[in-house]
Amino acid sequence: MILFLLVFLGGVLTILSPCILPVLPFVFARAEQPFLRSGLPMLVGMAATFAGIASLAAVGGAWAVHINQYGRVLALIMLAAFALTLLSKRLADIVAKPFVSLGNRLVQGASDNQGGSGAVRAFLLGIATGLLWAPCAGPILGLVLTGAAISGPNTHTSLLLFAYAAGAATSLGAALLIGGRVFTLMKKSLGAGEWIRRGLGVAILFAVVAIAAGWDTDVLTRLSLNSTNRLEQSLIERIKPAPADGTPVAMSGGNAMMSSAGAHPSVEGQFPSLAGATAWINSAPLTPEALRGKVVLVDFWTYSCINCLRSLPYVKAWSEKYKDYGLVVLGVHAPEFAFEKDLKNVQRAAQEMKIGYAVALDNNFSIWQSFNNQYWPAHYFIDAQGRIRGHHFGEGNYDESEMLIRQLLVDAGAKNLPAPGASITAGGVQAAADSEHMQSPETYLGYERADNFAAAPELQPNRVAEYRLPKSLALNQWGLDGK
Repeated sequence: MILFLLVFLGGVLTILSPCILPVLPFVFARAEQPFLRSGLPMLVGMAATFAGIASLAAVGGAWAVHINQYGRVLALIMLAAFALTLLSKRLADIVAKPFVSLGNRLVQGASDNQGGSGAVRAFLLGIATGLLWAPCAGPILGLVLTGAAISGPNTHTSLLLFAYAAGAATSLGAALLIGGRVFTLMKKSLGAGEWIRRGLGVAILFAVVAIAAGWDTDVLTRLSLNSTNRLEQSLIERIKPAPADGTPVAMSGGNAMMSSAGAHPSVEGQFPSLAGATAWINSAPLTPEALRGKVVLVDFWTYSCINCLRSLPYVKAWSEKYKDYGLVVLGVHAPEFAFEKDLKNVQRAAQEMKIGYAVALDNNFSIWQSFNNQYWPAHYFIDAQGRIRGHHFGEGNYDESEMLIRQLLVDAGAKNLPAPGASITAGGVQAAADSEHMQSPETYLGYERADNFAAAPELQPNRVAEYRLPKSLALNQWGLDGK
């Protein structure tokens, strides 16, 4: 029950995300209509369709992805026609006739035929909107979709997705109720109802073009608000039940965790299997046995994850710099959304990002599970003997990561390595975060990720201790006081 509440709240928070922008014109186009007969049916249709399609896409194969793509095309056509009806009353009358007839039959001659047909039209618009809605890849939805892909099809997954969609529909419903009142006041006070109607038509046409061009799953996803992600991650850490041992938890946060970055990195395990990839880009299928004798960097990523994109310039630079000295970079593309399962989409993204190393499409999360991975992005460093010697989760710590790569190459016999460090210049979505203008960072109380701890004594892992706060704390410092 707690998990359902968490997912519902995650859906509510989507209204703060830029990825909701393409959907808003479709929602507010019904603002002047009665909520129960128009807004509510549309939101129900949107939530049910998103949950159904997301369930299929999360656990289905390529057929589910293709069905979703065809549905998106039909939905775009339908919503474009709807936008034209807002621009022209004559066209609206022509388009409305079939729906009025259908409404009359459905209500079997009831007096409120227009209300019935209006509800049907609203529900159909909700279905179309649900086919087009692509929420930003926040931690909560990532947790649900990753769990769905790993555990396989089940009722629990579908109910979680519906809870997420219901949360989004709830916040949109509240906005719709407020917007309806504002719309009514504007019509009465300004007499601008027809112009508002046409403005909504233009907005919907623009949204259709934006979605058809892929801006909703490209630009807006990468503009995902850090504050929203922080809220979602905070919710996860506050109320999510602890996962079972070995159960992956999706997280796209940018706070880094580094392990085994010392002079003599410890052995964390053997190179897991690479079996289960649905396709390979830039290479024939690889195996741990074929890579024996090479130092391997395994990079788990997905092309709409902003944290993954910001780390890519460094991964590409290491690949080019050390490939002649025995380094092999292997990208494992583990999708978070249905459109990321499409081979052509990933190939296009790899080409646009100038990725020349091997990339395995892990649509079924087989490689993800063999590594028992939990994060996007995640880097695993494997020595020439096929042993994992370190890992890194999230952005940052690039100097430490490169030093670990160099250490493993030297251990494998590499000589005359180029000087460490390089001037990484990346623009657009791959540009590093502007740390100089960022506000306070996330604060983690667990000792593995606890930064800026200022109390005395130092953090004592896994045991009871009595701490004392200093007289004052510097900016972003924190501490504990008491036992």
